[in-house]
Amino acid sequence: MTNIIYLDNNATTKVDERVAEKMLPYFCKYYGNPSSMHDFGGNVKHAVDEARAQIAEFMGANTEREIIFTGSGSESANLAVKGVLEAKKGRKHIITTRVEHACVLNQYKLLEKEGYVVDYIDVLPSGELDLSKLESMVNDDTALVSCMMANNETGVIFPVDKVAQIVKKKNHRTKVFVDAVQAAGKIKLDVKNTEIDMMSISGHKFHAPKGVGALYIKAGTLISPLIIGGHQEKGKRAGTEAVPSLVGFGYAAQLAQENLEYEATEVKKMRDALEQNIIKSVYNARINTNTDFRVPNTTNIGFQFIEGELILLHLSELGICASSGSACTSGSLEPSHVLKAQGIPFSALHGSIRFSLSRFNTMKEIDEVSSVLPKVIEKLNNISPFQKELKDLRAKSLIVR
Repeated sequence: MTNIIYLDNNATTKVDERVAEKMLPYFCKYYGNPSSMHDFGGNVKHAVDEARAQIAEFMGANTEREIIFTGSGSESANLAVKGVLEAKKGRKHIITTRVEHACVLNQYKLLEKEGYVVDYIDVLPSGELDLSKLESMVNDDTALVSCMMANNETGVIFPVDKVAQIVKKKNHRTKVFVDAVQAAGKIKLDVKNTEIDMMSISGHKFHAPKGVGALYIKAGTLISPLIIGGHQEKGKRAGTEAVPSLVGFGYAAQLAQENLEYEATEVKKMRDALEQNIIKSVYNARINTNTDFRVPNTTNIGFQFIEGELILLHLSELGICASSGSACTSGSLEPSHVLKAQGIPFSALHGSIRFSLSRFNTMKEIDEVSSVLPKVIEKLNNISPFQKELKDLRAKSLIVR
């Protein structure tokens, strides 16, 4: 296998060639500073304004003035969390989920050391959010509730609209932040018809360049900046704008919006085919997310009694790119905190692989992976130290079939 088959799109996506082409003039031809008074800079400012309008439409905001450009999804999350807490000094209670991305969870670990109290919402074995205790968690001291829209490891979609409704009904002063980084470009966003106060997205998750993101901040929401300097981004985020990236960001959002139906049908069809092929041909495989409420491109499959890192290495040698979870935590030997929170059996925790597709994948690629992967797993099964357990699994699978 000589060509790369890229099934790690939740880590990052290729830049759409049309997006790259749109960006090119803003490197060497239209290179003015958008803050300059002359027409040359003013024309560049128009391009930034157009990108902001495109992102506002993509997120379903009421107005482009509610969109703040940032350098990444992580920066957007930091601005939302720290910005709100700084503006709400004196309130020390936060609520989040156990399965948030590291850019959120690691902030709360630090804040707990500073005296904040953090309550964590559990997830069900299916990966879905358990909202049974959320209302009782919210109190007069709750400054912030944060919840991702789609989990980066499992693809499970959380009912963020319902979360916001529960929170606001109990305490209308509490701010709600949604990390929509893994949802953007896969399912429709529509913040204006919710009670969500802030929402983050990141361009490189939907075929825009790396190093650009956005934070939706509902009009009237007080938030303190992280980066102090000039007047850019209405004083919320100083620094000269990365114009080529913003132009690409806006255009990629437009293209993603146009392709939502393709994601929901064709990408999902490829994802489902991959799942079904693996489950049929690999006796020690199990789907870790027992729910239909997932973004259409993501599956997380546990291969029991073998190491995920070994699977990934063998696949990589064959030109197939996948992941054992979040790219931000891939250097850790610890099993996924997301799958642990779901109660995934220990036998499958270390052998769980995330496959995440994009509109640039093909069914031919899915068929090729479906053909190669069982051979890789069988090879690793033969050298696993858990031969008895694997033999039992094989026997059970033969009975079922």
